[in-house]
Amino acid sequence: MKRVVILNLLFCCSLAASAQITIAECYSKAQANYPLIKQYGLIEKAKDYNLSNASKAYWPQVTFSAKASYQSEVTEIPISIPGIKGMNKDQYGITVDINQVVWDGGAVQSKKENIRRSSEAERNSLEVELYSINDRVNQLYFGLLLLEAQREQNRLFQEELQRNYNKVSACIQNGIANQADLDAVKVEQLKAIQVQSQLRYQKSAYLEMLSTMIGENLQENVVLIKPEPISESAISIQRPELEWYNSKMNSLEAQNKEIDAGLMPKVGVFLTGGYGNPGLNMLKSGFSSYFIAGIRLSWNLSNLYTNKNSKQLIQNSLNSVLTQQETFLFNTRLDISRKQKEIDKYRDQMKYDDDIIALRGSVKQSSESKMTNGTLSGIDLMRDVNAEELAKQDKILHEIEMLLAMYNLKFVTN
Repeated sequence: MKRVVILNLLFCCSLAASAQITIAECYSKAQANYPLIKQYGLIEKAKDYNLSNASKAYWPQVTFSAKASYQSEVTEIPISIPGIKGMNKDQYGITVDINQVVWDGGAVQSKKENIRRSSEAERNSLEVELYSINDRVNQLYFGLLLLEAQREQNRLFQEELQRNYNKVSACIQNGIANQADLDAVKVEQLKAIQVQSQLRYQKSAYLEMLSTMIGENLQENVVLIKPEPISESAISIQRPELEWYNSKMNSLEAQNKEIDAGLMPKVGVFLTGGYGNPGLNMLKSGFSSYFIAGIRLSWNLSNLYTNKNSKQLIQNSLNSVLTQQETFLFNTRLDISRKQKEIDKYRDQMKYDDDIIALRGSVKQSSESKMTNGTLSGIDLMRDVNAEELAKQDKILHEIEMLLAMYNLKFVTN
């Protein structure tokens, strides 16, 4: 039974150890986890409610009214007619008015189009904000890759130091080195342990921040897949900001059409039913019911007063959006150029990293031989060992920095 439990534990540990995540998965999870993602649903609901309200303009518009009044004077006929009494000074009435739009000059359709375009602009604005999360993911993800690579190199460095410690110990026993030489190696070992501890805490902090961002608890042993380098050829700007600017201009065009629709006449039918004293026959005393039906043409010419200014305001807004778009593209192209130069810089530096490491390693081996022969101190040996280690760290840094620059370029473009 114990053996089964142990095997299950080992299996679970192996599964945990094999946990992997890619930068693309981090992008997707970070956006899905961001609280602002809920705004998509709210925008869609608001659009549906507004469209529904706009469509109801075609529904019959019903108005109920009631009144009671007393007049100090009423119309009188100067002659007496048998059977006809004078009008009452107290009057009462209840009416129901029903108006039905037959043709509105496209006002409702233009309003609905304006609602759709405005909702689209809101969605694109939200996509711009969500897209900015990718930049934060880049910094954390590549920061973790760098820390993990440095930790692995530090582990190898500690093994190297231990081999040198054993060599110097053997030299002391042979009388060709002293305790100070061994202490010099020991100091470097302690410093390497300190660095490893710092790297461990830094990785833990970065993992915690990335876990919070993607909404998933990443364990210490999670494997972050190193992204493939990205080609910088055929770069085109496909940022969500461009869709946002287009949707803002479409929204303004829809507003323009709504203004045009407001200049058109409107045709409708109406029906008024009432019950009151007097009714339509003012000379008939007593309560009676009545109705009036007809067709109505209305044309609000006062919109002509503000039409020119309203359109000019929209044109100014369009010009403003175009200026913002041009400014964005100008700054983006500058940023692309700068990031391409960064990639070229790191690529150029990496050309020499392997040669530098090889030369530093050759110098170190020579120093180790001199140490074995008793012609070099431990301090001088550690200087050459550290120089090789620094060259290896530089190569790691250049590789990760170039990858980060490539993915920053990807963020700037699309």
